[in-house]
Amino acid sequence: MRTRNLSILFASLFVIAGAIFATGARAEGEVPAPPAIGATIEDFTLPDVDNKDRSLKSLAGKNGTVLLFIAVQCPVSNAYNERMEKLAADYKAKGIAVVGINSNSAEDAAAVKAHAAEHKLSFPILKDPSNKIADRLGAAVTPEAYFLDANNKLIYHGRIDNSRNAAQVETSDLRNALDSALAGKAVEKTEAKAFGCSIKRA
Repeated sequence: MRTRNLSILFASLFVIAGAIFATGARAEGEVPAPPAIGATIEDFTLPDVDNKDRSLKSLAGKNGTVLLFIAVQCPVSNAYNERMEKLAADYKAKGIAVVGINSNSAEDAAAVKAHAAEHKLSFPILKDPSNKIADRLGAAVTPEAYFLDANNKLIYHGRIDNSRNAAQVETSDLRNALDSALAGKAVEKTEAKAFGCSIKRA
């Protein structure tokens, strides 16, 4: 009788554990894996800082699009403000659009808009209130960059360059990827680990 009861108990625990895993729930702080280099990123729509819905398709550049996950309060992201704005200006004329995405749950649209104005960020910035796009792309930190070609194929993912301190930059990984694509060449370094503040997910 005791053996039978134990069998029932273990069977019940197995069913419960299976149900938990079936929900697909993530452990707190766990970030989904990013898409593989070469994967096509499907169109998405997010509100901008004025609460106007903007699609990736409507913002994309004819030669590609850079998605930058950025933040209001992160000192690492803020150290890149001038470099991100310069990047957007330099490549806009070359047909590559830069789009910012803020996925931090504690930073509302008003704070993002004020921050952009204060730091003279002219590229569009979208709010990802439920971090659905951060989850889809596996974005973990700010700043973190994704470069999509004209067909929305992911051809570079990672850091903007190698140093938070602009004076110590030795490798401009993102710019190298953009320049290679514009020259019709394959991107040699398709990934370089991003560093910064963790995205505060909802």
